[in-house]
Amino acid sequence: MNKDLMRQSVGYHGPTLLSLLKSEQYENADIHSVSAEFLKTALHHRRDRRIDNIAIQQFIARKADLLFAPLWKSTTSTELNDEETEDYYAIMPPLEQLMEVPNDDKRQYFFRDIERGDIVIGRVSSIRDFGFFMTLISLGGDLRRDIESLEITALCPVRDVPSHGKHEDPLSYFQVGDLIRAVLKDVDRYHERLAVTLNPSALPTHLSHWKLGVISGEDLPAYYRCNLTLGNPVAETYDKILYRTLGFANPSTVEYLLGKLGISEIESPSLMRGLQSKNFVGDDYAAALRKKQSASWALKCVKAGVEHFKAGRHVDAMNEYNKALEIDSNNVESLVARGALYATKGSLNKAISDFDLALETCPTHRNAKKYLCQTLVERGGQLEEEEKLANAENCYKKALKLDETFSEAEEALQKLRKHMQVIYWVQYYAYNFTAV
Repeated sequence: MNKDLMRQSVGYHGPTLLSLLKSEQYENADIHSVSAEFLKTALHHRRDRRIDNIAIQQFIARKADLLFAPLWKSTTSTELNDEETEDYYAIMPPLEQLMEVPNDDKRQYFFRDIERGDIVIGRVSSIRDFGFFMTLISLGGDLRRDIESLEITALCPVRDVPSHGKHEDPLSYFQVGDLIRAVLKDVDRYHERLAVTLNPSALPTHLSHWKLGVISGEDLPAYYRCNLTLGNPVAETYDKILYRTLGFANPSTVEYLLGKLGISEIESPSLMRGLQSKNFVGDDYAAALRKKQSASWALKCVKAGVEHFKAGRHVDAMNEYNKALEIDSNNVESLVARGALYATKGSLNKAISDFDLALETCPTHRNAKKYLCQTLVERGGQLEEEEKLANAENCYKKALKLDETFSEAEEALQKLRKHMQVIYWVQYYAYNFTAV
């Protein structure tokens, strides 16, 4: 496991997570090693948090072998600055800006989540001998919050303002209203006080190229500049803003984001253990799963149709059967049920067609075979009345081919053949006597 990452996680969540890790991953030697370090050092010192999320800790403990795997990233991640990424993927405003979140809640979550080393941006509100105050308008880096309306102030002490000369006053370079980018130096959550620094050494390593101090409007984060183009954010919807962004239309968005995270499209990691395997059986692929889902949905429609049929609502029943066959054209139960309804309404040819299709899909379906035999005999009787005796004979033969023990078909066929024989002799004698 990646011990450094595990140490960070245990240091953040404290003894509760460590206890869960030892319980869930009791055979893992790395966890015992980190546990020993935790007890010996000040690693157990945990920053004050207002919410102790047990659910997250339980998730980390269960998935520890996957989360802390040393080589979960399959490719090298790409690094682009904020300006370069604006056209690569959709830059969205903070979610709370699209919701009616009370300012008190925004303020509470801001001070809960903010940390030393985070980047903040604000405007100089006043300059004193001991430093200047700035009113925060946005955050830089990875954390995004809608804070401009909260009037949160931060102090930048004069000692944290780099001097450009031995005898120059470092504060002389600043004016009220200047845009400032700074790094959080101290956070007092209880009294809600912040102190910032302009010393470049305070920047996180991956942001060491960023400029601290006075910046221009073009240096503001892309998400904040996006906010300025919104009218009434609460009246907007997330998807409308998303579709308007240029980056969302980029056909290579997925590829870019995967590259940014260092994830391969071919061998992408997953926290679902069932997806860790590379050899999946055929039933696990999308086509097979979709077929099962369609069959299940179609069966629900058939059951609804049967209820309508029993209640005498034949039109509603037919609609349900047709819907089932739209979902799954080869659904046997739908074909049998619709065939039975056709037979009830006297549309025998349509009924026979549905029963035939059902038997093609499932030759052993008992009801399909039974109903087809009965319908063939009934259709044979109709053809006899229409004096289409050869066609009627074929219906009886087909029924007996399906079920040799079907007595109704056998009796009807024997009766028809006797009738055909009588007709033959009648026609024979009539012809011969006429000739004489």
